[in-house]
Amino acid sequence: MILQQAEAADASSVVGKFLVEYVGLSPAFADPIGYAAQGVVAFVLLYLVGKTVVLPLASRAMDRRGLDGNAKKPLQRIAFIAVLFVALAVSFGAAGRGSILTSLATIAAAATLAIGFALQVVLQNFVAGVFIFAERPFRIGDWIKWSDGEGVVEDISLRVTRVRSFDNELLTVPNSQLADNVLTNPVDADKLRVKFVFGIGYDDDIERATDIILEEATAHDDIMDNPAPSVRLTELGGSSVGLQSRIWIAEPSRADFVTIRGEYVTAVKRRFDEEGIDIPYPHRTLTGGIEFADGPVAADASGGTAAAED
Repeated sequence: MILQQAEAADASSVVGKFLVEYVGLSPAFADPIGYAAQGVVAFVLLYLVGKTVVLPLASRAMDRRGLDGNAKKPLQRIAFIAVLFVALAVSFGAAGRGSILTSLATIAAAATLAIGFALQVVLQNFVAGVFIFAERPFRIGDWIKWSDGEGVVEDISLRVTRVRSFDNELLTVPNSQLADNVLTNPVDADKLRVKFVFGIGYDDDIERATDIILEEATAHDDIMDNPAPSVRLTELGGSSVGLQSRIWIAEPSRADFVTIRGEYVTAVKRRFDEEGIDIPYPHRTLTGGIEFADGPVAADASGGTAAAED
């Protein structure tokens, strides 16, 4: 018994001491088995804790921030990788392989520096994607406009955002372009103002044209009464007087915007035609004259013409 206790004292791991003292294994065999068992148990316990506690808590935190399913997927994947990394790190330590972790940390630091230089653009897009998820300037289904295009958002990932253009093309846009430049989200609010300039002739009645524009706005079912439509004289052009109409539409989408504006402008044009209000187009007047030259040049031209007739 005393010998077994002495051998157990030689074993450095907790499980190794147990195997030496109660199973009778030699410390040479008990220690490696003990460390391996400790590492496996530590990994399994931390993995189960992470999967049953940490990941659900992270998911609930994302739900409280109002993230949709597509936005949650990459963040959940990152949380899962973090749980695996912590479980592996602790299990290596429990298995008595702390020196391996130190070596891996040194290698990882050097690799991170090299990868950082090689993947600057990718990392830039990744960081931009994190900010997009955090700040939520747009959501899936939103109509967005930026410097190089516009369309409806179909998917958001950590590196790129996929946008369906109105020509039915799928645009894969790096997140850095959307995060670093001015981005317009016309459908973020519950209503959208639409402006359109109607040009009328200088001889037409401005007040009558204004009344027609407002009447057609009030008559359209999808144009809001509050805020009320308005008309302002904004331009005195070379051939027309510009009356800018400002209307509001509720719960806007790209399809609503195009359809309502088209129907409204068509109705105003029809009323202008009925009321005899002109929508002018630019006119150009050419002035001047044609002068015929006298002298040898004219004589040579006449001679050339006569020779051609012969």
